[in-house]
Amino acid sequence: MPLLDTRRAATMVGLAGLVAAGGLRLTADAPDRAAPAVGTAVASPRDLVEQYCLDCHDNGSKKADLSLEAIMASDVAAHAVAWEKVVKKLRTRQMPPIGEPRPDDATYEAIVTSLETDLDRAAAAHPNPGRPATIRRLTRTEYGNAIRDLLALDVDVSALLPADESSYGFDNVTVGELSPTLLERYLSAAEKISRLAVGRVGRSPGGDTFRVAPDLTQEEHIGGLPLGTRGGTVVSYTFPQDGEYDISIRLRRDRDEKIEGLTEAHEVEVLLDRASVQTFAVQPQRPQASGEPAREADAHLTARLAVRAGPHVLGVTFPKKPSDLPETARQPYQAHFNSYRHPRLQPAIYSVSIVGPLAAGGPGDTPSRRRIFGTRERLPAVESVAARNILGGVMFRAYRRPVTPADLEGPMILYRQGRASGDFDAGIEMALAGVLVSPSFLFRVETDPASLPAGTPYRISDLALASRLSFFLWSSIPDDELLEVAIDGTLRQPAVLERQVRRMLADDRSRALVTNFAAQWLHLRSLEAITPDMRLFPDFDDNLRQAFRQETELFVDSILREDRSALDLLRARYTFLNERLAKHYGIGHVYGSRFRRVALDDASMRGGLLRQGSILTVTSYATRTSPVLRGKWVLDNLLGVPPPAPPPDVPALKDNTVDGRLSGRMRLAEHRQNKACARCHNIIDPVGLSLETFDAVGRRRQVEDGVAIDASGGLPDGRTFTDVTGLEAALLARPELLASTITEKLLTYACGRGVEPSDAPAVRAIVRAAQPNEYRLSSIVLGVVQSEPFQMRTSR
Repeated sequence: MPLLDTRRAATMVGLAGLVAAGGLRLTADAPDRAAPAVGTAVASPRDLVEQYCLDCHDNGSKKADLSLEAIMASDVAAHAVAWEKVVKKLRTRQMPPIGEPRPDDATYEAIVTSLETDLDRAAAAHPNPGRPATIRRLTRTEYGNAIRDLLALDVDVSALLPADESSYGFDNVTVGELSPTLLERYLSAAEKISRLAVGRVGRSPGGDTFRVAPDLTQEEHIGGLPLGTRGGTVVSYTFPQDGEYDISIRLRRDRDEKIEGLTEAHEVEVLLDRASVQTFAVQPQRPQASGEPAREADAHLTARLAVRAGPHVLGVTFPKKPSDLPETARQPYQAHFNSYRHPRLQPAIYSVSIVGPLAAGGPGDTPSRRRIFGTRERLPAVESVAARNILGGVMFRAYRRPVTPADLEGPMILYRQGRASGDFDAGIEMALAGVLVSPSFLFRVETDPASLPAGTPYRISDLALASRLSFFLWSSIPDDELLEVAIDGTLRQPAVLERQVRRMLADDRSRALVTNFAAQWLHLRSLEAITPDMRLFPDFDDNLRQAFRQETELFVDSILREDRSALDLLRARYTFLNERLAKHYGIGHVYGSRFRRVALDDASMRGGLLRQGSILTVTSYATRTSPVLRGKWVLDNLLGVPPPAPPPDVPALKDNTVDGRLSGRMRLAEHRQNKACARCHNIIDPVGLSLETFDAVGRRRQVEDGVAIDASGGLPDGRTFTDVTGLEAALLARPELLASTITEKLLTYACGRGVEPSDAPAVRAIVRAAQPNEYRLSSIVLGVVQSEPFQMRTSR
C-alpha cells in the first residue's frame, strides 16, 4: 500500500475511534450560556439604575434584546447575564447615553460595586466556567511550533497548510473541523516533515524557491547580512543531507523583463552562515556584435556548494559601493522599487532557489536526528525494540501524555511496512509520518468524566491543564518538565503552578505571546495586506512595513520581558527604531538597519501603541485615514466595548455622497446626519478623530489639504480631550478598563472560546488581584492561568 494511502487509512481509523469513544464531533462546540440562578438583590442600586437608565435604555435598546424593565423586579442573580451587560455599560459609562441625566462618579461606583458584589457571590455559589470545544485542532501556528519543539526542526508551515479563520479576534477558536481537503494537506505535510527530520531524500533532487517582496527597497543594508553589504535576502533553510546543492539567483526585472538598476558592473555575493562562499560579477546587458540576442546578465548566477545536513543561514547580497547623495532640495525618497515612479538605483535580488542534494552523502548529524534517535550507540541492538523506544519518546511529547501499548500498535505497523521496503530509517520515517497525522497529535481533546451529570462544573486533569498552559504561553506542546509535574499530579498546586508559569514566561518560546497573541489582538497580521496608495504615499515600501511590525513586537516583548505594567503599553516613552523607521518618524541620530531601544521626549510624539505606525496604518484606508476604523479599534481592543455591527437595513454611505472639499471631521459630521448611523458613530467618531494628527502611514501632520486639523475627541463616558495625548490620559485615568480588556483578550486566546457574561466575575477577580501589582502583565497572565475558566470546564 502506498505511504499516503496507509497514513490516510490509519488517520481515519483513529478519528473514527475517537468519535466512537467519546460520542464527539469534529466541530467546535458552542459554549454553554447557562446563568447562575441564585443571589441577593440590593434595592438601592436597582433604584438608581431605574432612575437614570431605565427609560432611555428601553427606548433605545429594544433591538439588543435587553429590557431592564423586565428584570428589575427579580433578584440580580436570577438574570445574571443581563445584569452583567448592565454592569459593563455602567462601568464604561455607556448608560445613560451622553446627553441624558447622569449620576456622578461616586454614584456610578456605588451602583457598579453593589451589582458586582451580588453577581460575584452568585458565581461563587454556582460556578459556570464555560465549555471550550471538546475537540480543537492545532492551528497552523501551533502546528509549526509543535514540529519545532518535537523534532528540533523549523519548517515554513505557511507553504504546507492554509491559514485558519479567526473568530473573536483569534484563529484558535473555531478550529474543530477537518475537511477531506485539509486532511490531505496534513498528510502531505507529515510526509515532507518526517522525511526532512529523518534525513532521507527522494529519488530525484528536491528544490525550494524563495522570492523577495516586490516592494522591498534594496539600496541599503538588510538586517541579518554582514555590514558592508546592501540589499539581498537571508534564508533560513534545513538541508536534508550532506551533499552538493545548487544555489540559483535571479535579479529583479521590470515589466519589460529588463533587469532594474543594472547600469554598471556589480558583484553578487553568496554567504553560508555569514561566511562568503562565492562571488559573481554582473555586467549590464549589451547587444552581441553578431546581432544575436544578449545573454541574460544573471544567467550565470548559480553556485554549487558542499553543505552539511541541518539548519543553515543562506545569504545573497551585494557588496556596498560608496553612496552618492542625490542632488535634491528635499530629503530624497527612501523607497526605490518601482521603475516608473521611484526606480531602483542599483540591481536587486528577485529570488533564490535551492536544488539538491545533487551528490548525497548521507543524513549527517542534525539536531532533528539527535532529537529523534538520541545517541545511536545507546539504542538496543534489536531493531524492533529500538524502534519502540524511539517512537515511544516521540509520541510521549507529541501526544502530551503517557503512551500506552495500544498507542504504539499503529506506528509499529507503519514502521514494519517502511522497514520491509527500505532500511531502519525508512521505517522510522513512515512511523513518524503516522504520528504526525494521529488525532492524538493534531487535536487537543478534553472529554467529560464518565457519568457526570450535564451542566456540572469540574476541574480538568493535570495533563489537560499542562496542554492548556503550554498552548497559551508557547503556542506549542508542553516540554518534559511540564509533563512530568502533570503526571505527578502536582501541577495544580498553587506554588508549583506559579513556578511553572514564571519559568515558561522566562523561556524564549513565550515570545509566542507577542508574535501570535499580540499580533492578532493588535491586528499586526493585517500589515501584510496593507499597500497605501503609491501616488499619495510614495515613500512606503516593504522595509517600512516590516519595521512597523518589528517596532510593535519588540515594544510589547519589552513589556513582557521586563515585567512592566500593562499600562506602559500606552504611557511608555521609549520605542524601538532603525534608521528607516526613525526617518519616517522624523527622529534623528538613528543609523543602520539594526533596531535599538530609543528613549523619547515629548516633542517626538512617539512611544505607546497609539503612536506607532503599525496601529495607525492598519486602521487607515489606502488613500486616507479612517477615524471610524481607529475609533472602533480603540473601543474594541483597549476599552473592551466594541460598537455593534451596522444594522443590515442601513445602506453603506459612500465618500462621494459628501462634498470632497470638506475635512475628514466635517465629512463624518455629514454622515452622522443619517439617524440610523448616528447612534453608533456618535460614540466611535470622537475617539478616532483625536488621532487625526497622524496620517494614513503614521506620520505626524498639522494640516489636511491645507486646513488645520481639529483633533478634539471624546470617550463614551462623556469625557473630552484633544489629540493622542488627551486620549491616552483619558484611558489611563481609569486603568481598570484597559486591564479588564487585556484580561478578556488573554482569556479568549487562552481558553479558545469567546468570553461570555458568565466569565465576568473571573475577569474582575483577575483585575483586582493585579491592581496592587500595578497591573503587571505577568500578574494578569498568572491570574488567567489561576482562573476557573482556565482550570475548569462544564460537562454536557
